[in-house]
Amino acid sequence: MYYPEELVEEIRSRNDVVDVIGSYVKLQKKGSNYMACCPFHNEKTPSFSVSASKQMYHCFGCGVGGNVFTFLMEYENYSFVEALKTLAERAGVNLPEMEYSDEAKKAADLKSRLLAIYKEAAKYYFYQLKSERGAAALQYLKGRALTDDTIKHFGLGFSNKFPDDLYKYLKNLGYEDEILRQSGLVTMEESKGVYDKFWNRVMFPIMDANHKVIAFGGRVMGQGEPKYLNSPETAIFDKSRNLYGLNFARSSRKDYFLLCEGYMDVIALHQAGITNAVASLGTAFTPQHARLLARYTKEVALTYDSDGAGVKAALRAIPILKEAGIRAKIVRMTPYKDPDEFIKALGPEEYQRRINEAQNSFFFEIEVLEREFDLKDPEQKTRFFNEMAKKLLVFSEELERNNYIEALAEKYMISFDNLRKLVNRYGAQM
Repeated sequence: MYYPEELVEEIRSRNDVVDVIGSYVKLQKKGSNYMACCPFHNEKTPSFSVSASKQMYHCFGCGVGGNVFTFLMEYENYSFVEALKTLAERAGVNLPEMEYSDEAKKAADLKSRLLAIYKEAAKYYFYQLKSERGAAALQYLKGRALTDDTIKHFGLGFSNKFPDDLYKYLKNLGYEDEILRQSGLVTMEESKGVYDKFWNRVMFPIMDANHKVIAFGGRVMGQGEPKYLNSPETAIFDKSRNLYGLNFARSSRKDYFLLCEGYMDVIALHQAGITNAVASLGTAFTPQHARLLARYTKEVALTYDSDGAGVKAALRAIPILKEAGIRAKIVRMTPYKDPDEFIKALGPEEYQRRINEAQNSFFFEIEVLEREFDLKDPEQKTRFFNEMAKKLLVFSEELERNNYIEALAEKYMISFDNLRKLVNRYGAQM
């Protein structure tokens, strides 16, 4: 939608750049300006300057600069319209309503009501966790070494043992059956009646990038299947287009993201101060997930479980990330299975060291391929070299391909020329 230039200027003038940036970054007055360590690159000496008189900011280190709109667009990854709406609300300026068709109004109203229901459900589950009913669930989370601050930060909760508890609560708030059915939080059947989707589970609110609860994951207490249960897809939730923890990770200001398998890995990493971790939601990593990540980063370190299933998941994710223009690396967690287990055993400093030493994803693929062959057997060794040569064709640029050929030739003690000839032979057959 087009907004008049005068309205845009009014919103800009009513949002002081020092106040807005100061709500994200700790500013210190230096002469007529304010200084801080730049939120857009890592630095130890402040080079990020904010001018109250010019209503502008500039970093002498990385060169970024702009006004109050561009700061929100860069820091929050907002579009201009999203930044404009945020600043208008902050300044108490009413933006003109967009013209919607009846169908669009109906869809917008449904989404708005579903978001309100999920917000109420999250509050209710959190309350239940802190009540006597949630004692066992709270003990479970404490047993996983989660602090009260972490539990609150992620809004963790508990759905108690009464199978229609949330339904009754939401009905008392005035929500009718049809909207509750559409929320996916309640199931209605002629034979079984009405019952909650989640009961007797530790609850993990799933939020969109703007911290709005759009779904839940629930881990069963005690025995029961499935162990983890996610909300069904609704008008506000598409599991292939959302990532757990993204609402926090997008503000980490790191130049890479960590991609995990589950909620607890994300939570454990964030609690350890590694706040750029996310996870896919009860589904395999998808191209939509990769495109979502590409809005925020160009590099991803995969921290999938070190077991067979985790290795297969990593092998599936690598080409998807590459297709989206994202470099992939692999974090080695041996002898531990996952980030949660690793951090409990060796601590966050050692885990950060493993991140810093993350393995090139192509070398990881070759390493996994090598496990299929006995390199002491000449026949199998030859087959391995042939399969490796085929994989090297993934590099379309000759210089890059030759660099990988050189590295692998040195590692596996084959001459560069022989390996390159093998690669070229397969390339000619394509």
